[in-house]
Amino acid sequence: MRAPLRLAVAASAFLVAGVLPALPARAADLALTPPMGWNSWNKFGCDVSEKLIREAADAIVASGMKDAGYQYVVIDDCWQVKRDAQGKIVPDPERFASGMKALADYIHGKGLKFGIYSDAGTGTCEKRPGSKDHEEQDAKTYAEWGVDYLKYDWCNAEGQDTRESYAKMSRALRASGRPIVFSICEWGSTKPWAWAQGVGHLWRTTGDIVDCWDCNKDWGGLGVLHIIDLQADLHPFGGPGHWNDPDMLEIGNGGLNPAESRSHFSFWALFAAPLIAGNDLQKMSKETADVLTNREVIAVDQDPLGMQGRKVRDHGSQQVWMKPLADGSRAVILFNRGTLAADGNVAWEDIGLAPGQKATVRDLWKKADGGSFTGSFKGKVGPHDVLMLRVTPEF
Repeated sequence: MRAPLRLAVAASAFLVAGVLPALPARAADLALTPPMGWNSWNKFGCDVSEKLIREAADAIVASGMKDAGYQYVVIDDCWQVKRDAQGKIVPDPERFASGMKALADYIHGKGLKFGIYSDAGTGTCEKRPGSKDHEEQDAKTYAEWGVDYLKYDWCNAEGQDTRESYAKMSRALRASGRPIVFSICEWGSTKPWAWAQGVGHLWRTTGDIVDCWDCNKDWGGLGVLHIIDLQADLHPFGGPGHWNDPDMLEIGNGGLNPAESRSHFSFWALFAAPLIAGNDLQKMSKETADVLTNREVIAVDQDPLGMQGRKVRDHGSQQVWMKPLADGSRAVILFNRGTLAADGNVAWEDIGLAPGQKATVRDLWKKADGGSFTGSFKGKVGPHDVLMLRVTPEF
């Protein structure tokens, strides 16, 4: 959600360790690989309804996204309108006339999981009721509805302590008895990668993404390129059950060309980031679907080792990024930030292989083996584009 230009956050010495109840039995296995799904915000904003969400679930199945690993269907802001006399959160009775339990049941019937949105403050970013002072009640309500995922924002939270506010909802979710993935969304303002492991399963690392390659907005929104740069030093902090989240995907929303869309998806996979689509799934082009369902790239994101990739060589407009994989191979991105096609080159010593090592190279976008190479690999990379490779040592 949109972050205010100035973030008023309080620091404290609040200790998370030792204050969280034991996880429900199944919750210990949550988010062992980065969550994959779809969220309503990037394309639809406040224009949400049960019809839209049901249609999104249908499209995830029909498009092949479910078979490719997408499972969470998440309603973002604007589903809620008030609290009743007992303080229980009330969904919009016109837009969600069947109720959230019925919607969750529909999504579960598709073999998918149901996600919802709230805020740690008194109100959401769109001025709907937040969860402050209602954490236990809301967590219990979500569990009763069959919620599997909670995105928890940070608007209208002036004077609150970030760590304490998120730990409070984390405790409530654990006490609800239902395993619910907890997505922390405070825009990286208090460096959650340093404190949120054990509180949430993923945490936003930046301000909101916007549908452009190289731009930024005065309210804090960032283009894809800016967000890529902000992830470069965060690789020590992600792993199974605790992921850095550079925000949702903008692929298919019109602001990125095909090369930029490939780069966007490639980097999110290399970062072991949640893959949360944000486009209109019913009107998705074949080109967009092909990007979002590239299983070889998704396999890099979902690799069980769970390591986040990092930059290993920087030649200005030409960069090399690498992610170690569980089978001993490396995912490699040759990245061209420039506006003209250029040669990209990776030396084996940059990715942890011996200079004389033989290795097989596979192009993950062409889905084709490139052959066996000794010491290095070179390839032409278009502007704003990538070569994404799987480099497998030969023994």
